[in-house]
Amino acid sequence: MFEVNETLILKYVKLFSASGAGQGTIDNRIEQAMDLVKSHLMSAVRSEVEELRDKITKLEESVTVLSRENEILRANVNPDILANLSSRGHPQIQAPPDPGQH
Repeated sequence: MFEVNETLILKYVKLFSASGAGQGTIDNRIEQAMDLVKSHLMSAVRSEVEELRDKITKLEESVTVLSRENEILRANVNPDILANLSSRGHPQIQAPPDPGQH
């Protein structure tokens, strides 16, 4: 799901392999590493969310098109065929309202 980022790994290695005065305590280095991990994960999550939003939008558009096609097909199909489909376990299929009954 998430790609391994070589630059991020190199930052971790440098952070933990750094030694000597001025590098801070181990707690500070751990905190910095955790901040890098958090930043990377948040970026990856944002990317995933954006991809999923795009997929949802495309799926919603497909549902709209397919629903309209379904309405057209049901409006133009022989009522006997609809009755046959309904008796076969497709209760969601209903005959369209008769346009002459208004």
